[in-house]
Amino acid sequence: MERLVLETKQELGKAAGAEAARQIREAIAARGEANVILATGASQFEMLAALTAAPGVDWSKVTAFHLDEYVGLPVTHPASFRKYLKERFMDQVRGLRKFHFVDGEAADPVAECRRLGRVIARHPIDVAFVGIGENGHLAFNDPPADFDTEEAYIIVDLDEACRRQQLGEGWFKTLDDVPRRAISMSIRQIMKSGSIIATVPDTRKAQAVRGALEGEISNRCPSSILRRHARCAIFLDRDSAALLSH
Repeated sequence: MERLVLETKQELGKAAGAEAARQIREAIAARGEANVILATGASQFEMLAALTAAPGVDWSKVTAFHLDEYVGLPVTHPASFRKYLKERFMDQVRGLRKFHFVDGEAADPVAECRRLGRVIARHPIDVAFVGIGENGHLAFNDPPADFDTEEAYIIVDLDEACRRQQLGEGWFKTLDDVPRRAISMSIRQIMKSGSIIATVPDTRKAQAVRGALEGEISNRCPSSILRRHARCAIFLDRDSAALLSH
């Protein structure tokens, strides 16, 4: 895993976004198209702004997937990840080939997981953009995460630490408002990506970053699995890197 530590989260976002755009252009040059995975949350604000503003990306050749979505949350809710990605990504780029959203409002979430699995199986991922949760989660795979399932998307129960993070970031008014279940891309599906760019700013992520980069590789800290990926870069700022030993 390559570590890059920037001074501020603004610099982090610009650097990660520039690298993301470079890799998308590289995939298009090599194969005529690019398939990507997009994350959400406060950690991705600056990266997505830089990516969508980057020059020279032919978005008509890009197909995007999204990592996770709350079960039962309306797309109109301020915390909806579909709403987030429409406003912060789709509305900012021109002519995107396709975005495959996770429909958290699907009448049958299990069938929705299967549908998404069939689609992503036809689209080998060139680069995945991810974050790391305060509890070390990767996507919504909270500890102890399932490292073994071959399913591309799964239904997960969100632990209290994860739900408190969503509350702390201001997406919900009370803890009881935070959904208890979500559809999440699985660990193994994320790890199938040709490249992974992890964007992880802020002091509140420092403990999770130390666990992911210097602790045991374990489903108790799901993001630690990223160290086993052949091509993963993690972008940190001084705050999120503060607890690392070197």
